[in-house]
Amino acid sequence: SFAAKVRPGDFVVGGSNFGLGSSREHAPLVIKMAGVTAILAKSVARIFFRNAINLGLPVLICNTDKIDDGDELEIDLVEGTVRDRTNGSLLTFGRIPEVMLHILNEGGLIPYIQKHGDFKI
Repeated sequence: SFAAKVRPGDFVVGGSNFGLGSSREHAPLVIKMAGVTAILAKSVARIFFRNAINLGLPVLICNTDKIDDGDELEIDLVEGTVRDRTNGSLLTFGRIPEVMLHILNEGGLIPYIQKHGDFKI
């Protein structure tokens, strides 16, 4: 099963409409609790995307066709790049808005608000 195979620091690589179906935050929460540090997918359901960001789990929209199971990936959230250290390819994803980067850096929306009190960035 997935839960038995995932290791802290792993990434989930998906296709189109990743996360479609559940509007609850539990879907990205259990992925994060399993030790996954980011999700890469061709497209993502909007509510899943927002819930994941609010929980501190990066969701990166990029072409995942060249990523194979077991590839070692290096992600740069600020630069918007994913380097596949296994096959040498470099993928790009859309720039993450600054406020979302701050939320991710704090570990999610609640830790962000607890630390900063509001959204003044």
